Amino acid sequence: MIGGEIMCGITGYVGKRNAAEIGLKLLEKLVYRGYDSAGFASLDGANFSVMKAVGHMDRLYDKLNGSKPKGGAAICHTRWATHGIPTERNAHPHSDCAGRYYVVHNGVIENYKTLKRALEASGHVFASETDTEVLAHLFEETRKTTPSLFEAVRLGLQQVQGTFGLVLISSETPETLYVAARSSPILLGKGDGEYFIASDPRALILYTRDVEELGDDQIAVVTAKGHRVYDLDGVARSLKAQRIEWSEDEAEKGGYRHFMEKEIFSGPEAVANSIRGRLLIKEGNARLGGLNVDGVLERLSSAKRIYLSGCGTSYYAALFGQYLLKQAGIPAEAGIASEFRYSPPIFDPDDVVVLMSQSGETADTIGFLREAKKKVLTLGIVNVVGSKIARDTDAGIYQHISPEVGVASTKAFISQITILSLFTLLLARQRGMPVENGQMIAQSIARVPDLMQSMLSDEGWIKHIADLSQKYVNYTNFLYLGRGINYPTALEGALKLKEVSYIHAEGYPAGEMKHGPIAMIDENFVSVFIVPENGHRQRVFSNMEEIRARYGPVLAVATAGDLEVNEHADDIITIPPIEDTLSPILATVPLQLFAYKVGTAKGINVDMPRNLAKSVTVE
Repeated sequence: MIGGEIMCGITGYVGKRNAAEIGLKLLEKLVYRGYDSAGFASLDGANFSVMKAVGHMDRLYDKLNGSKPKGGAAICHTRWATHGIPTERNAHPHSDCAGRYYVVHNGVIENYKTLKRALEASGHVFASETDTEVLAHLFEETRKTTPSLFEAVRLGLQQVQGTFGLVLISSETPETLYVAARSSPILLGKGDGEYFIASDPRALILYTRDVEELGDDQIAVVTAKGHRVYDLDGVARSLKAQRIEWSEDEAEKGGYRHFMEKEIFSGPEAVANSIRGRLLIKEGNARLGGLNVDGVLERLSSAKRIYLSGCGTSYYAALFGQYLLKQAGIPAEAGIASEFRYSPPIFDPDDVVVLMSQSGETADTIGFLREAKKKVLTLGIVNVVGSKIARDTDAGIYQHISPEVGVASTKAFISQITILSLFTLLLARQRGMPVENGQMIAQSIARVPDLMQSMLSDEGWIKHIADLSQKYVNYTNFLYLGRGINYPTALEGALKLKEVSYIHAEGYPAGEMKHGPIAMIDENFVSVFIVPENGHRQRVFSNMEEIRARYGPVLAVATAGDLEVNEHADDIITIPPIEDTLSPILATVPLQLFAYKVGTAKGINVDMPRNLAKSVTVE
């Protein structure tokens, strides 16, 4: 596939102000997602101003050289290519043959080759390698036989297979933007005699908090005065108004060097927000209001199995949930959402599926949801209010942790596993867990924010991790190992190091180390053990000795006060004592911070790692 885009940035504006200037300001708020080129098209009457540049947006501004293209309508885009090299001709916006229509687009046009061949046979000449350009030519072609541009867009999109979030600007209707969506987020923000368009609410809070999101297969015709919405059959629809509650300050760095650093240090607040109003210590239970609808709690109480799924970090959270639920005696299984289509679970009608996605827009997870909801009750754990997973699941739980901007997930993972702890407590109490046991667990969960804060407020602890990052920065191979519920912690620690330092790292169950990975161990291969004080500890110590016998360096994350660890590790990072089932929440913090320190020591922009994007909205 050529030209599919991973959650690129789309913005647009129509109104009384300078449209290109506003659109580019909106676009600057979306560069954290990663991009390799940027461009815009603005319209002054029937005259277009179009500019594109490869690389940082500064190059686009350099080309503008201080000029401000006139016009009250504009569309803008940052592209992050999955296929097709970053070039100006592949950058958005893309136009038709006559230069009357310009389109910006997120998503993948799956049948673009078929459409392109048909359009070329009709005389269309293509200038780029992207699938997006097909849309501009398609609208040009359908306009030949339709009474209006709206009809050309509507009928053209009926021919499209795949996903799209797009905005079209045309010299035919200079004061109008045409916006459409299918499985790719597009929001409309209302101002005073003006409208703002973006693929992410973070851009819109610059100018408005009142937003509406297009649903699948819907088209909006947007002017400065208002908008009309239709489905692809031409039937008029209405959108639900939403209010963005978080502030612009919450989405900024706030004095930290990077968003990733800020979000690691926001972990205690993220946990506190995730449990606020939900933890019933006296009753030894949890109250999750988003599940108290349409008999969901009753169905949960009789569920035969809980199936948890997500992608990347969210999958590791799902795996944590599997361990936690099973320890509570509740049948559970975790699966990778992107693998669902190749080995779908055999669902019982009484099963429940829980899907995790910070953005609520992850394409592979949405694909899983689409199939699962035909058969079973579906629940979502998401951070973005009004996102597709939030809308399409039967019920769910919001994380309430404000935006996560850094590409490498930190506070969102901490929040997810905290919420899964509440979810497990609720289900366990439903199924007969004694109130005294529930009270003990609830009390332990309530302590987590303060315990996290005690670590992150300890300058000596932070300096120790910084010193270790300097010690290990030049190693090129790491093995992260944990047993039981801390196996997912090992996976997450390894992923963080890979993402932000580009160092090869693997997460592995500690018990499996001697079944293959130990062959790689030598004095240049670092092993990182997650070894809190629990019943698995002695077995992990044996694994650590096997590594040291082969001269492998050993770094351990261990419980403060556990002096025996000193006999088995070269270096130790401590975490406060906590109930074993909650130890992954605390153990994840130093692993995130270690990865951050290693990445920054190597001079890497940890907020925007190469080849990665914040939300993957194509399969």
